[in-house]
Amino acid sequence: MTLVPQTSGPDTGVPPVCWRPGTEAPAFDPAGVTAHTARVREPLYVVRGPAGHGTATGGSLGTGGGHPLVGLLPPVYPEWLGDRGFAEAHGTRFPYVAGEMAGGIATTRMVTALAGARLLGFFGAAGLSPDRVERAVTELTAALGTAPNWGVNLIHSPAEPRTEWQVADLLLRHRVRRISASAYLDLTPAVVRCAAAGLRQDADGRVVRDTHVFAKVSRREVAEKFMSPAPGPLLDALVRDGWLTAEQGRLARRVPVAEDITVEADSGGHTDNRPLTVVLPELLALRDRLAVSYGYRRPVRVGAAGGLGTPAAVAAAFALGAAYVMTGSVNQLAVESGVSADARELLAAAGVTDVTMAPAADMFEQGVRVQVLTRNTLFAARSRRLYDTYRRYGSLAEIPAELRQRLEREVFGAGLDEIWADTERFWQRRDPDQLTRAARDPRHRMALVFRWYVGNASRWAIEGRPERRADYQLWAGPALGAFNDWARGSVLADPARCSVTQIALNLLEGAAVLTRAHQLRTHGVPVPDAALTFRPRELV
Repeated sequence: MTLVPQTSGPDTGVPPVCWRPGTEAPAFDPAGVTAHTARVREPLYVVRGPAGHGTATGGSLGTGGGHPLVGLLPPVYPEWLGDRGFAEAHGTRFPYVAGEMAGGIATTRMVTALAGARLLGFFGAAGLSPDRVERAVTELTAALGTAPNWGVNLIHSPAEPRTEWQVADLLLRHRVRRISASAYLDLTPAVVRCAAAGLRQDADGRVVRDTHVFAKVSRREVAEKFMSPAPGPLLDALVRDGWLTAEQGRLARRVPVAEDITVEADSGGHTDNRPLTVVLPELLALRDRLAVSYGYRRPVRVGAAGGLGTPAAVAAAFALGAAYVMTGSVNQLAVESGVSADARELLAAAGVTDVTMAPAADMFEQGVRVQVLTRNTLFAARSRRLYDTYRRYGSLAEIPAELRQRLEREVFGAGLDEIWADTERFWQRRDPDQLTRAARDPRHRMALVFRWYVGNASRWAIEGRPERRADYQLWAGPALGAFNDWARGSVLADPARCSVTQIALNLLEGAAVLTRAHQLRTHGVPVPDAALTFRPRELV
């Protein structure tokens, strides 16, 4: 907002600056102000009328005649809502990321569509075998080459560190330049190697990155690890073992592990359910303190994720100071999503309160939970029953016969011996060390059997197994229900027309409109409720 300086008017003896109409009259009525608010790509004048402030476009400025000028709003482009440094660093048009929904739900098709629209997307590698991830990376590299605005997920896998390392290794071998690290509780050799690989120094002494790590965090202590340089002992070990050069190990001590920190609030999947209005300001302040402490030459960008299913939520995130926004569970409704049409139907019917927490397949034994859909699925209740059983008993043999029979009948749909045989075949291919551990630890064997159900429940939703519909595990937060309410009756409610790029463009366009409406409010314009509502439409 540009304010008119108080150097004119009746008290100064200088004629006031006035706006003079061109082809359009000023607007003082609700319909006119609403129409002007939506024209975000044009400058907008705030003018004084007989009954208060209004808005105007076009025309000319001068002294005398017309309406006294109160202020001038420059255009509000969706491209400018966040940190312009984000777009420059990652080759995007917008400060927007579509996050890495696990199990390949964020598909290669989705990532390619986003890259083509100059947005940024991450392939959902979590839960997939290294071979499956490598096939996806090969496909993306063939389609997008060295374009900077695409990447792949690397998830913390404390139960499968070998798999985490294998995925990190293949991402670096294929020269994937953007990696989104998620669900990390601590730094691991795999994620530190990704962050430090390819570091070099330019002619001006600045540290240049080949690989950019995005760190998705929700807790202060984890955020601090990623905003700080990597620990010396981790770097020394990677250098000693030949995974980093001595120069990379030295330069990694001068820069944070990640220069893009995604603050994850109340999201689908892994979440601490914290409100964005609390956690984002907290971590922005932490960022500022660490930047001074370490003397960084480049600022760490802090983005927002979780709860972003409407333009109002996106506008609020930018108003809080987010450098960029990342959406997640709402993108499961896109035509490019990897979930089945049957699962999308369930997701499209969700309301804001139709979510709850349930045990996570990848961190079952640690008691970690994820946020999932509850409407028309019993997964949350059934998986919690399995976790309660795991906590109560030391092995499958200790489970009372009656309870075992109920679990076989109501949850697994097969005998536990049959489930173990299938589990054994899976881990023989994926990570035989798990079977070695299960042979000496009956409780771990029980956990692997229970993880069979929790892990397969998401696969059934992806594949669209109607006989298992009641067991679908669908990651979702309250934002999904908010999105459904906002999209109802629009192009985004049509399963055939709801694309990941249309979701992104509508959220950003709507956020720009709401940002302008709030600017008008702060300067005394009576903004009608209609101006704070943006309906989805086809955008380019």
